[in-house]
Amino acid sequence: MKAVWAKAPTSAGEIIEALTGKDPTWNPRTVKAFLNRLVRKRALGFKKEGRAYLYRPLVKEEECVDAASESFLGRVFGGSLKPMLAHFVERKKLSAAELRELRELLEQKR
Repeated sequence: MKAVWAKAPTSAGEIIEALTGKDPTWNPRTVKAFLNRLVRKRALGFKKEGRAYLYRPLVKEEECVDAASESFLGRVFGGSLKPMLAHFVERKKLSAAELRELRELLEQKR
């Protein structure tokens, strides 16, 4: 989805090129299967231009991030934000600036 959000409309070939540029283990057939699945799920739309299909996002990136975050929170942490935040804070080394930003964010939510 990030490849499509970054450059839409975009062809399957351009998406494959973007993905394999970052990770050469991507197989073009796998990418095309994902594109078809995203079309069926109505996350992507497409238009046929000549022999190429041009894909465009039908959902906003923020909507996908929200849905994926909620799904992850529910599946892994039973929907509870506190244990998730504690898990990441305890396991990741945070800079002083990151800690300050987190404190500010939490204070804003009071």
